[in-house]
Amino acid sequence: MAFESLTSRLQSVFQRLRGKGKLDEKEVTAALREVRLALLEADVNFRVVKDFAARVQERAIGQEVLQSLTPAQQVIKIVHQELTNLMGQTHSRIELAPKPPTVLMVVGLQGSGKTTTVVKLARYLQKQGRSPLLVAADIYRPAAIKQLTVLGEQISVPVFSMGQGTSPVDISRAAVRQAIAQGRDVVLIDTAGRLHIDEDLMQELEAIKAAVNPQEILLVVDAMTGQDAVQVAETFNARLSVAGVILTKLDGDTRGGAALSVRAVTGRPIKFIGVGEKLDALEQFHPERMASRVLGMGDMMTLIEKAESAFDAQQAREMEKKLRTNEFTLEDFLEQIKQMKKMGPLEEILGMIPGFNKMKQLKNLQVDEREMVKTEAMIKSMTVRERRDPGIIDGSRRRRIARGSGTRVQDVNRLLKQFEQTRKMIKQFVGKDKGKRRLPQMPF
Repeated sequence: MAFESLTSRLQSVFQRLRGKGKLDEKEVTAALREVRLALLEADVNFRVVKDFAARVQERAIGQEVLQSLTPAQQVIKIVHQELTNLMGQTHSRIELAPKPPTVLMVVGLQGSGKTTTVVKLARYLQKQGRSPLLVAADIYRPAAIKQLTVLGEQISVPVFSMGQGTSPVDISRAAVRQAIAQGRDVVLIDTAGRLHIDEDLMQELEAIKAAVNPQEILLVVDAMTGQDAVQVAETFNARLSVAGVILTKLDGDTRGGAALSVRAVTGRPIKFIGVGEKLDALEQFHPERMASRVLGMGDMMTLIEKAESAFDAQQAREMEKKLRTNEFTLEDFLEQIKQMKKMGPLEEILGMIPGFNKMKQLKNLQVDEREMVKTEAMIKSMTVRERRDPGIIDGSRRRRIARGSGTRVQDVNRLLKQFEQTRKMIKQFVGKDKGKRRLPQMPF
C-alpha cells in the first residue's frame, strides 16, 4: 500500500509526542530529526527534505506549539499543512482548450505504463462527458499500436493510426484533423518512449509539440523508481515544459518518495495517480488528501467519491428497502460484494478509513481479497432457492456447495454464520432506527 512504511514511521514519532503534556524545543527538534530520517528512507529528494524540515521546525518551535494546550496535535497539524504545500496545495485540473479539440500530448519513458495511462485518461475524460480520440504515435515499440487499439476497444474509444511507416509528426497532425471532422473534443497522443532519455527522443517530441501545439503535455512517470522518477520529470520539463505529471504504480510504492518530491523539484503539479491495473484505476491527485493518507489520517472524501461512482443510486434505494423489511438475502450479499470490488483493492479502500493503519497494527489484521473471491464462488454455487432462504441449506447441500466452489464445508459454514450475524445486526439497527434516520449505504 502507498506510503505504508513512511506512515508507520511518522505515526510512531507522533505517538511518542502525544504522551507528553508540554513540549520543549529539545523534544520538538528530536521528533523532527526522526521525521527527516523517515522522509529520507522513503526516498524523498534530499533537498526537498531539508527545506521541508526547516519550514516545519521554524513553525514547530514557535509560540504556537510550545504554548499550545495540545502541542502534539499542533505539530501534526503543521506537518500536515507543510506536506500539503509540498505537493501543491490544491488539485490541478486539465486545462481544456476554449475551442475544441483539446490536444493532450502524453510523454514518458518506456516501461512507465504510458500507453495504459493514456487509455485510463481517455476513460476518465469519457466519464466527464468528453468524446476522446486516441492517437497511436508510437511507431517504434513492437505492438504499441496493437496494444492501444485493443485497450481502446475495451472502453469504446476510437484509435487513430497510420501504421509504422509514417512519421509521428504527420500522424499527430492528421489525427487532429480527424478529430475536428468527427466532432471529437479531446485528442490524446500516445508518443514514443525510450528505455532512457536521448536526444532523438526529445527532438521528435519537440517536433510533435511544434506541429500540433498541444493544450497540455502530460508526463507519465513510474512512482516505484523513486528518485529516478524525479530526475526524469526534471529533464522532460526542461525540454518540453510539461503541464503536469501522472504518477503510475503508486499503489505498489510503499515509500512514496516520488509523490512527495516531484512538485517541489520541477514546479509542475501531479495531476493524476495510477492506483491499479484496471482501466478506471486513475485518480485525481489531491495534495491535502494525500497528506492525510501519509499521516495515517485516512481519506474519507476519496472513499465517498469511490462509493458514489461504484454504487448505483436506484440499487441503493432498493437495498435500503430490503434492509428495512428484513428481506436481505445471499443474492443481495453477492451484489454488495460485486459493487465493493468496483471501488478498487480492498486494502486501499480500508486504508482510506481514518485510523485504520493503526488498528491494523494493533490487531494484526490481514487483508486477503481471496476470501472475497471464495465467498463469491460459494454463493454462486448455491441454487436460487438456497440464496433466498439459507435456512434450507443442510449438511448435504453444504457439501455440494463446497465441491462446486472449490472450498471446504467449514468455509461454507463460516459464510452462513457471518451472513446470519449480519442479518441480526441489520435487524437490531433497523429496530432502533424508528424511521428517524436513513440507513447508511455501505457494502457488507
